Amino acid sequence: MTRLPTAGAGRRNAPGAGIATAKGPRRRRPFAWIRNHRGLAAAALVAVAALALIIGTQLAPKGDTVPLSVHNAGPNGGKALGQILGRHGVNIHTPGRFDAALADLRSSSSPTLLIYDRNGILGKPQLSALVAAADHVVVISPRLDTLAALDNGIHQAGVVPDAIPVLDPRCSQADANAAGQVTGQGGFVYDGGTTCYRAAGTAGMLAISGDRRTAVLGSAAVLANDKLDDLGNAALAVRLLGASSDLVWYLPSLEDVTVTGHGKTLDDLAPGWARFLGPWLLLVAVTAIVWRGRRHGPLVFEPLPVVVKAVETAEGRARLYQDSRAIDQARDNLRAGMLARLSAKLRLGPGAGAEDVVASAARLLGRDAAAVRTLVNERPATEARLVAWSQAMDKLEKEVMTQ
Repeated sequence: MTRLPTAGAGRRNAPGAGIATAKGPRRRRPFAWIRNHRGLAAAALVAVAALALIIGTQLAPKGDTVPLSVHNAGPNGGKALGQILGRHGVNIHTPGRFDAALADLRSSSSPTLLIYDRNGILGKPQLSALVAAADHVVVISPRLDTLAALDNGIHQAGVVPDAIPVLDPRCSQADANAAGQVTGQGGFVYDGGTTCYRAAGTAGMLAISGDRRTAVLGSAAVLANDKLDDLGNAALAVRLLGASSDLVWYLPSLEDVTVTGHGKTLDDLAPGWARFLGPWLLLVAVTAIVWRGRRHGPLVFEPLPVVVKAVETAEGRARLYQDSRAIDQARDNLRAGMLARLSAKLRLGPGAGAEDVVASAARLLGRDAAAVRTLVNERPATEARLVAWSQAMDKLEKEVMTQ
């Protein structure tokens, strides 16, 4: 009698049913969603970067950060001195460009000029024009080229020693004597003209030219906010800068490079062929990326940790010893490993030394302890002897293990 197949049996034997059962539920591969939605993932990444940029911009410190700027309220700014001079009736002009500074000087009858050219932007023609238009000039920590361009007989003579943080006037200049001691840490000293605040010899941190129109102060810290209330810093600053009702506080910036024609930009310093170097390097980098990327293929994710066989690590370390010819290191490792295994086999305990292991092994094998000690303590001098010695040690270990 022929048995007809049932409905359940038909479903079990249907093509593909066994395949679905064997495969089971489909596993989701890592980063599959990102691969299928590359555009959306890129847009999300750009949005996150833009949001981070906006937040960073909002959290960034606001205000002027230029050193010794009248609008800078930080430790290295000059806002406190500007407010003090303003209370004494001094009208402070803060031009941002050379032409504006020259116009402010020419519009006043007897102006005082403060110059703090940290980057040495102004050249001799510009400095000469500014000095000629001012009644009194105060130069703060000038560079060597700036000091040479002033051509007033004042020369740089070094720095204030770290062991002398406070300087006394030690001169006959009225403003310095009235101000008293000032901060000298990190300052420069000058020679020529009338010098005050001398650290040693005739060089001083304050130098006044022979015509008494130009004063060179070798420390911006005397005028800065964080040191202004120390010693006589404020008194000296007010006396140097408050002699006139108009003060032009000029801090040359990179914007003056094109106006003054002084100073070299990166384009001026670079050779003529450098303009082709950037595109060429970019082409080489893109070519290398394409070449190496296609050669290595796509990235392969490998689960960690990776299990490495002990024999592979042993062979790798042995090859390192062989390449570096570390015969003594290899001998010490082989000897220490054998003694540890023999100590465990002989049950000598963790406190047993090499002599104890040698004596117990000789006693177990019925050999002369001196011969076993000579073998164990031998120091092979060549690689060939190291191989022969290791074979003898391995034979000794096998004899003990088989007992």
